[in-house]
Amino acid sequence: MNPFLLMSFLYLALAGLLALDASLTSFTLLPWFNGLRWLRVHLIALGAFTTAAFGMLPLLLALRNKQPRPPTNWTIWLTLNAGILILLSGIPLVNQALIFAGGTLIFAAVLLLMRQLSRLATTTVNFEAGSSLKFYLMGLAYLLLGILVGTGLWLGWTVTLGIAVPIEVHIHANNWGFMSLVFAGLIFDLYPQWSGHKLAKPKAITLIFWMMSLGALGLVLGPWTKSNLFSVPGLLLHLSATIWLLVLMIKPLIANKTWSLGLLHLISAYIWILAPVLIAPLIILGVPGFPGAGIEQNAPQALIYGWVLQFSYAVLPFLFRKAFLVEPARLGGNWFSLLAVHLGGVFLWASIFIAPYQAGLHGLAYGLWTLSFVPVSVELWKIVSLGLESLDAAPSLGSTIKSASD
Repeated sequence: MNPFLLMSFLYLALAGLLALDASLTSFTLLPWFNGLRWLRVHLIALGAFTTAAFGMLPLLLALRNKQPRPPTNWTIWLTLNAGILILLSGIPLVNQALIFAGGTLIFAAVLLLMRQLSRLATTTVNFEAGSSLKFYLMGLAYLLLGILVGTGLWLGWTVTLGIAVPIEVHIHANNWGFMSLVFAGLIFDLYPQWSGHKLAKPKAITLIFWMMSLGALGLVLGPWTKSNLFSVPGLLLHLSATIWLLVLMIKPLIANKTWSLGLLHLISAYIWILAPVLIAPLIILGVPGFPGAGIEQNAPQALIYGWVLQFSYAVLPFLFRKAFLVEPARLGGNWFSLLAVHLGGVFLWASIFIAPYQAGLHGLAYGLWTLSFVPVSVELWKIVSLGLESLDAAPSLGSTIKSASD
């Protein structure tokens, strides 16, 4: 039983409820509360996905390197979840003490996980396992930066650090750095199990790693210094690496005609990371009449719900099956979740450009995202229930000892 995944399921369920709240608020059926916009994003990115990653990364690396299954690190579990719960309490209250305490605990949990993964690195003999480990460690390093800047937003550190646009630095470090690199590592690790085919040659893995890492650095330094000399090359590097990764995923599927709904979820999720990237030049150039402020405010929501959430819809059921059940693991998702999550993204982006109908389009977007949670949440709950039932059906220690003595 993996306690990290149980907490991930809890955070995902809460994220679904807050998406429903956003829909009802947009239709003025519920009052609006300050801070919930960022709380929704953090429940998905920091809660559901990050917690699952903390629980599964050591296991995946150990299995790839043919090492024993590592035991649950309860220190990391407690530090991470205490930090998340305290931070999520502090954000809507705008309580500096809670935000600082939560950010500090999460920062410590990331360091502890990096230490745990680094120990695996010292004994890694499998090249592919070592390659994915680089993605995970670099991604976690960007998460540390994102936590530092994000906590500093509420405490005034960003002025001391000389950050020109701290919110963008925080978002870029977490999305282009942490999420992108960890997602890529998971793809390199698990794609053969998802599709039945090999993904890439070792040389491609190394090049994509450096392109993504340096691209993320440019996208962080750009808003930090408010200079396009960093943002533009960073954008080009990161975009090129992402497209290359997608090509490496798609080519074997086309050649062997082995598409699945889970793989459609994974690959089509990247539409929502490419959308703001393609719009970025218009924002940077300050095109007159272009709703740059509206995009900067709403694009992170579309990115998290369209990309991170949809990636999680496919990967979380796979990880849950791997952790809780004996049966072969497969990706999650179905046609309803696929269509609902994409339509939600379409309506949110439409709300940016169609100002007179913004509230209604917002309500539709979050309503569709809420509905998209339902089948995946049911799928995860069934997996957890079957896992718990198998534990109940297993002979107890006492009965085992008694039967042995008989």
